[in-house]
Amino acid sequence: MNETEVASGEPAEWKKYDSYSLEVDPQQDDRANEIKLCNFSRPHMRAFHFSWLGFFIAFFIWFAIAPLLSEIKLTLGLSKKEIWTSSIVGVGGTIFMRFLLGPFCDKVGPRVLFTSVLCFASIPTACTGLVSNATNLAILRLFIGAAGGTFVMCQYWSSRMFTKQVVGTANALVGGWGNLGGGVTQLVMGSALFPLFKEIFKNEPNSAELAWRWVCVVPAVVAFGIGVCLYLFSDDSPKGNYSDLKKHGTMANISAASSFRSGALNLNTWFLFIQYACCFGVELTMNNAAALYFKDKFSLSTEEAAAIASIFGWMNLFARGLGGFFSDKANARSGMRGRLWTQTILLAIEGALVLVFANTASLTGAIVCMVFFSLFVQAAEGSSYGIVPYVNPPATGSIAGIIGAGGNTGAVAFGMGFRELEYKDAFVIMGCTIIASSVLSFFICIPGCSRMLGGEDDVPAKDTLAVPTPETDKVDDVNATPETDKVENAHA
Repeated sequence: MNETEVASGEPAEWKKYDSYSLEVDPQQDDRANEIKLCNFSRPHMRAFHFSWLGFFIAFFIWFAIAPLLSEIKLTLGLSKKEIWTSSIVGVGGTIFMRFLLGPFCDKVGPRVLFTSVLCFASIPTACTGLVSNATNLAILRLFIGAAGGTFVMCQYWSSRMFTKQVVGTANALVGGWGNLGGGVTQLVMGSALFPLFKEIFKNEPNSAELAWRWVCVVPAVVAFGIGVCLYLFSDDSPKGNYSDLKKHGTMANISAASSFRSGALNLNTWFLFIQYACCFGVELTMNNAAALYFKDKFSLSTEEAAAIASIFGWMNLFARGLGGFFSDKANARSGMRGRLWTQTILLAIEGALVLVFANTASLTGAIVCMVFFSLFVQAAEGSSYGIVPYVNPPATGSIAGIIGAGGNTGAVAFGMGFRELEYKDAFVIMGCTIIASSVLSFFICIPGCSRMLGGEDDVPAKDTLAVPTPETDKVDDVNATPETDKVENAHA
């Protein structure tokens, strides 16, 4: 019997850790009130770093093939439409994964899912060299696209570890640093590993072909290893792993179907779905299009185009984090109204810059414009997930999954435009759509939170980001089979 039991006369709630290296809020399920970037201790900061690292390598293998597409197109004799079809399939397949993984995050926690998806996606990545035609390429990218589903676990995990005061910044940082993999893979695969493998096979008559066929084995091995480490050396939540929490009666057995239903029936989820399609969907489209665009429009080499295209992704080093940071600061000043205005302004400027980029004729101008365009794209992504944890806290996993799928849906829609239209026309349609999406913030109405043009925030801190437990009334909304009897027996 511990001191808490003696003082209260009742058994203390089970949790894995008695103390934490970060300041936590017991009213928010021991979530951390602060972020210490140079701290790697369990559970909070270990989960933080594994969140972004896992998503980083997932993004890396997801788009490892992108800077190689011009070489693959040449080797296999593919058309522009066939290349874009593979890109659309690569991001489209992730839509289903994100819808699926969100509810299961609420049920089993992020670790098991994160590891499973990373290890699975590494296998088709290693098989890139076996591609022989357009159909093979599309199927391969469909399976590799499963890696994009890790975004749901990344954002859910961060939301489980940090309080509402800092969750916008935390979500933006892990998401942004993870998205950074899209820029790093352009540079590493296209401008470093591809030339290295060409050098290795320099004595072969088809050195470029052998290089792209073998180079993807490297990121595949790294992804598999990180997936295993993530599972072994981290925790699902501040109080421990979900399996242990359920075993000790601390957490309810949540129904994935009920969680998904709660998230899907919330209209705010779908407003954010569309807005996220117009920021993360744009980033995914640029990851596929940038190298091809710069090579075709400005007659650059594969290595040069990949290096320039990588700049877009490199902005994730700080841009998405800035979006979350500004969202948190606006929240501290004006509550949810501040978060919504931040979201609206970032999207509107993003759309305007896309239109400028579409009409830029010089290489230097296009690069400069792309830098600022990328900054606002990723900042809008960060501000989006500063809002997500408030929509319906007990169903955060499902909502994060649905909204995350919006990004991929946007990428599919924009990708269809790039496949069928000239680059300029596709960019103009993209820019106008983004500006129109910014208006949707006026219609977002979260219970207990202020709106853009009225209302007040009155949600108590203890209710925000709450997680269903057997002792709360909220369990009834997301449970299919409550374990109340087990809890009572355990406490008897």
